[in-house]
Amino acid sequence: MGTYRIGIDVGGTHTDAVLLDENNEVVSETKASTTTDVTTGIYNAMHKVITEANVDRENIRYAMLGTTHCTNAIVERKGLNNVAVVRIGAPATLAVKPLTGVPEDLKEALGKYVYLVRGGHEFDGREIAALDEAHLYEIANEVKGKVDSIAITSVFSPVSRVHEERARDIFAEVLGPDVAISLSSEIGSVGLLERENATILNASVVNVAKTAADGFIQALKNEGINASVFFGQNDGTLMSVDYAVKYPIFTVACGPTNSLRGASYLADLTDAIVVDVGGTTSDVGILVNSFPRESSLEVEIGGARTNFRMPDLVSIGLGGGTIIRIKDNGDFTIGPDSVGYRLPEKALIFGGDTLTATDVAVALGKAELGDPAKVAHLDRALLERVYAKMVEMVEEAIDKMKTSADPIPVILVGGGSILLPTELEGASEVIRPEHSGVANAIGSAISQVSGQIEKIYLLDEVGRENALEAAKEEAKEEAVTAGANKDSLVIVDIEDVPLAYLPGNATRIRVKAAGELR
Repeated sequence: MGTYRIGIDVGGTHTDAVLLDENNEVVSETKASTTTDVTTGIYNAMHKVITEANVDRENIRYAMLGTTHCTNAIVERKGLNNVAVVRIGAPATLAVKPLTGVPEDLKEALGKYVYLVRGGHEFDGREIAALDEAHLYEIANEVKGKVDSIAITSVFSPVSRVHEERARDIFAEVLGPDVAISLSSEIGSVGLLERENATILNASVVNVAKTAADGFIQALKNEGINASVFFGQNDGTLMSVDYAVKYPIFTVACGPTNSLRGASYLADLTDAIVVDVGGTTSDVGILVNSFPRESSLEVEIGGARTNFRMPDLVSIGLGGGTIIRIKDNGDFTIGPDSVGYRLPEKALIFGGDTLTATDVAVALGKAELGDPAKVAHLDRALLERVYAKMVEMVEEAIDKMKTSADPIPVILVGGGSILLPTELEGASEVIRPEHSGVANAIGSAISQVSGQIEKIYLLDEVGRENALEAAKEEAKEEAVTAGANKDSLVIVDIEDVPLAYLPGNATRIRVKAAGELR
């Protein structure tokens, strides 16, 4: 008897689910409406895909979830942990306080307990000042019973994490195991404020991630499924439940990356541009060696600037539910607002009263959906102009993602991909693979488990080869911790950037290892 795996991905409009067999072939697929509480939509999609497949539930061994729980919590400022923010960096960093530049409502939610402690390191690993352990004990006793988690950031901890780790030990000693502790050296890269923000946000959504994980596991049990559970993360790979609860911030962009991984698998391409057309937006990303290219820029989450691993994406306000407004003079606007999951009731082709991007495509014979007669009265010449503009928006986004003028394959996925033509400017070919509407859920189900390490090494001390080997081993250990099979690990990405402003022939090395599920 074969084994099966469930993949679920939560989008703004739809929650998609697939069931794959041991050969990663699609057994059943479904799209359910995303619900306000997210969880109900997950339950509905899961129940439907399992019922339709009619397979023995005992043989469903793996379940993967790509979810927006943590993103929504940050954006909506709901369900966040009480966080103690501890920066180790006095007296050097007193001029700029933690949470500087963060929106006031988020600062209000997260900034009740903020502390600056003597310590930290210089860029070359030398101590700025000895760590003030007595102050840390004071803080730990002060916040005991008042906070759910601790966010610890030390100056230049990517170079030396000694002070962060000692602070963690002190807080764990005083507060016990129930208080979650996030270290910036495990989350972000060089850049104090952005790394600090990422760490604070991570600490703030630990309980949200735990609730989502517990809910998913319970839903599986309710369906009679005892499966190993994994969460999608930002780099297009998976992580175990324990890892996801410790580093929930790594889940915030898993939706688009799942789509990219699913597109790579369905089209059997390792290098391509992927256009994921949803109900509200289109995300355009690029595949390098089957994985999403990572952004080298800081990324805003909920208004806070961060610098941890995120996919390099361009999002545009064009999806199946995008509202088209026609003016009296013949001009028009495309979005950026959308009817979203209400497309089946609001679009003209379904008897609604709102002209959408889907209506335009159906009226022009580009897509088969609903009742074309309901849009037959529309001015065809005007619709051709609207459609040309829609295509132009996508082509511009593709051009932004390309690194050269050479044409590159483009893979269309997502429920709204039926809107787009099979020829696009800048594309060597346009592929809309089978099951493209649920590519995100497939990407979630077929993903490998990865580990990534990013550290600064002084090559004068350790040598380049030794530094690279050390980084590779550490990345592999991270992957195993996240749930990968040790024997299947491969190094999928290495980045080596010399840092001319640092002494000791310093270089920043980033390594990613990936392997199959344990």
